[in-house]
Amino acid sequence: MRNTLFAAVAAITLLAAGAASAQMAHYSAALKGAEGVKGWGDVKAMLDGKTFTYSATYQDLTGPAVAAHFHVAAMAGGNGPPAVGATVSPSPIKGTATLTDAQIADLNAGKWYFNVHTAANPGGEIRGTLMAAH
Repeated sequence: MRNTLFAAVAAITLLAAGAASAQMAHYSAALKGAEGVKGWGDVKAMLDGKTFTYSATYQDLTGPAVAAHFHVAAMAGGNGPPAVGATVSPSPIKGTATLTDAQIADLNAGKWYFNVHTAANPGGEIRGTLMAAH
């Protein structure tokens, strides 16, 4: 009886641990500018349940970053409004946000991109689409 109880508790613990790790996903993006823009960088992000944690590095911009956001586009590769704002700081920009189910669905569909804005390029100087990292 004890062995059966121990085995049942062990199985439930393993299933719970497996479910928790199955909810964790990693994403990345290379940040590039339009032709003639020298700036570049990258984003590394992790989604654990609904908690989204990220770190974005950048360099060689035309000036200081004045804004940075994760945007969601109506379709992959398009433009769209900010979904999650980032606190602008010298590289790296780090933060955490709690996402909605709809935001998670868009992120997993490849509709999210990260955009770094400067005074010279207020529409965004460098950007990159977040993709699931394997």
